[in-house]
Amino acid sequence: MQLFRDTIYYKEAIQVLNYPFGTFYLCDGFIVGEVKEDTVFSWDMHAKQVVAELSDLYGCNGKNLTYISNRVESYSIKPADWLKFYNSGFSLKGYAVVNARRKGVKKVIFEKLFVNSRLKTFNCLEGAIEWAKENQESTVSVA
Repeated sequence: MQLFRDTIYYKEAIQVLNYPFGTFYLCDGFIVGEVKEDTVFSWDMHAKQVVAELSDLYGCNGKNLTYISNRVESYSIKPADWLKFYNSGFSLKGYAVVNARRKGVKKVIFEKLFVNSRLKTFNCLEGAIEWAKENQESTVSVA
């Protein structure tokens, strides 16, 4: 699997947020997140901080953003924490998971039970980015 910084899309990153638990690339209309190996990603320890900073930087609650989880490393998430995300007033236009591992696909199926956004899985990062851009364009053309 490919890191975002190794793609042709890296030059589109407006800002890069580095945390001890992962890196998040902010682009126009979408975010690519790469969480570090062996992290147990939760709302209270990780996502709450990232979401607050992203909300400030984008000036919104996420409703017009697509989040791409580029799962280049093996880590765990707490799927039920998606409920905390939505209960905090945040939302997403779309949610993409890039994962080529068979075990990861099973996790996404379970995670989908908790995600209120449009969720799509991809085997490659480029496909997820193109989908995010199309997702963004559909918002612009309607407005």
